[in-house]
Amino acid sequence: MLKSRSFGAGILTIFRSTMFNEGLISVDYEIFGRVQGVFFRKYTQAEGKKLGLVGWVQNTSAGTVQGQLQGPCSKVKEMKEWLKSTGSPKSHITKAEFNNEKTVDRLEHSSFNIVE
Repeated sequence: MLKSRSFGAGILTIFRSTMFNEGLISVDYEIFGRVQGVFFRKYTQAEGKKLGLVGWVQNTSAGTVQGQLQGPCSKVKEMKEWLKSTGSPKSHITKAEFNNEKTVDRLEHSSFNIVE
């Protein structure tokens, strides 16, 4: 049997999810409101890692935050709810859009990164 310390938390979560036939999905997102200058990207990265997801997050010139999530369906669903309703402590989310949701055979990212 595999030992937890042999793998990062994210990889272990994904491994366990695929063992129980939970598919992997990918989704793009854009978050509107007061989401820049309030550590939204840092909190998004931390929450994504906590849930065992991979992907990226970045600020846009339009004042929004956008990115991509990949991982087990149930964990991506949890992250979508977090992006819609929680965010960073000083953020104020007015709208969250999710697009291009699709199943994937393998992950396209190896970690959850903040893109500058």
